[in-house]
Amino acid sequence: MTTDERSPHAAQTTIRTDLLASPAARVVVRPLGNPLPLGFLALMVATTGLAMLQLHVVAPEQGRVVAIGVLALTVPLQLVACVLGFLARDPVAGTGMGILAGTWAGVGFAMLTSPPGATSPALGVFLLCSAVAMCVPTVAATGKLAGLLVMGVSALRFAVTGVGQMTGSSGWLTAAGWVGVVLGLIAAYAGLAFEVEDVRHRTVLPVGRRGAGVDTMTGDPEAELASLVHEAGVRKQL
Repeated sequence: MTTDERSPHAAQTTIRTDLLASPAARVVVRPLGNPLPLGFLALMVATTGLAMLQLHVVAPEQGRVVAIGVLALTVPLQLVACVLGFLARDPVAGTGMGILAGTWAGVGFAMLTSPPGATSPALGVFLLCSAVAMCVPTVAATGKLAGLLVMGVSALRFAVTGVGQMTGSSGWLTAAGWVGVVLGLIAAYAGLAFEVEDVRHRTVLPVGRRGAGVDTMTGDPEAELASLVHEAGVRKQL
């Protein structure tokens, strides 16, 4: 495998499928901006807005304003982050952002069409299922501790909110609000850390890179692309 670095817009990787007889295949890898800051900051807006309702900082009648904000800002931005995550060959980012976008869309529409302050067992079941779904990218996010925390606490946030919706318990909803505040702080930090890292091309604020992700910002380009032939879109089956 060799890397052609002559173009500033694309890295062309030649993959020899058979060193003896078969012709070479070229795979073009294009650089992308890290979509995680966009998705994490959008998450911060949504979880903080809902937390303020659950903690009675703002009146229940303001729930529709929060719902509109979630649907107009959080959902589309996380969908963009989802698509860019898959294009950047990061299935954890793509999957996590996709589940978050769909879940917050469901929450936003439920809030928009329900009476202020109402709870819904059906929404509770939906949130519990989303919590389970978020466990998949959380378990897979072993290379970035900051990303793991955002996704793991998101799963906890959905689970606690789901129980509160199913039971109608003010105690559970208050607990969900505090988890939402913590999630907002973690998401804001992670968004800032990944944004600064992407701009400066080095880690400034700790993001907890470990394992295969330790040398992501400093690794050899050929080593980074060594497993490209085995990735989705290049291998013959998903």
